[in-house]
Amino acid sequence: MNKVNLREKLDQVTELWSPRIVGQVADVQVKVVRIQGEFPWHLHEAEDELFLVVRGSIVLEFRDRSVPLAEGEFLIVPRGVEHRPVAAQEAHIVLIEPAGTLNTGNVRTEHTVEHPEWL
Repeated sequence: MNKVNLREKLDQVTELWSPRIVGQVADVQVKVVRIQGEFPWHLHEAEDELFLVVRGSIVLEFRDRSVPLAEGEFLIVPRGVEHRPVAAQEAHIVLIEPAGTLNTGNVRTEHTVEHPEWL
């Protein structure tokens, strides 16, 4: 058992849109990622996904609305809901989702990370 400092782990991430695994509870992984700009529209057919903002702010866009998230706020995107995260400035987020969840869900793009690395 080792404690995890999210800010330290995020400082180790150098690439945007490249999630890294920092923990796992049963079949659920905790990932950290730096983002900036617009991510592709996608959905996860079988997985719910939690977005927690650690630094900065993001907007989670849905086809019918947008939800801004500030530091310390999170939102759970239910499976099957099309969405895309957007960050005007660099933001640091934590993702909590089932192990094996593909970051781009049902689409493949240059942002797709098949097997995120552990930090």
